[in-house]
Amino acid sequence: MNIGLISDTHGLLRPEALDALRGSELIVHAGDIGAPEVLAALRELAPLVAVRGNNDTEPWAMDVPETQTFAAGGLRLHLLHDLKTLALEPRRAGIAAVVSGHSHRPKIETRDGVLYLNPGSAGPRRFSLPISVARAEIVGDTIRAKLVELA
Repeated sequence: MNIGLISDTHGLLRPEALDALRGSELIVHAGDIGAPEVLAALRELAPLVAVRGNNDTEPWAMDVPETQTFAAGGLRLHLLHDLKTLALEPRRAGIAAVVSGHSHRPKIETRDGVLYLNPGSAGPRRFSLPISVARAEIVGDTIRAKLVELA
C-alpha cells in the first residue's frame, strides 16, 4: 500500500505537493489544514485520513478529530498533530507508525520498533525549514517511509 503524508498546509495546497502525493492509495494529513478546500482537493486524489491541528479552530474543523488510529495495509497507524500530546504507548497499542506534524520539521525515526514520521510542512515556509511531504509504503508487516522535499 502506498500512502502520501502531508501536514501543516495552513490553507496553502501547493501544486508540487499534489504532484508528490499523486498515485497514493491513501492520503494522511497531520493537521493545521487551514481550509476545508485543502481536504476536498486531497480527497480527489485518494481516500483521506486527517486530524485537526492547533490552528484549525474555525467551525468547519470541529468535525475533524484531534487524533485517529486507523488500519492501512494491514498495519495500525496513529495520527495526531503534536507528538508532545501522544497519550498512548504505541508499541503496547499495536501501532506500527505514529504520524504527526506541528513542528514543521520533517523527520523519520524508529524507536522501540515503532516508526515516527513527520512529513514536515507543505504550506507557507517557516524560517529556513524545507517544504516537504512524505511517502510511505506498507509491504506485509513492514512500513518504510521517505521524505520528499518540494522545490
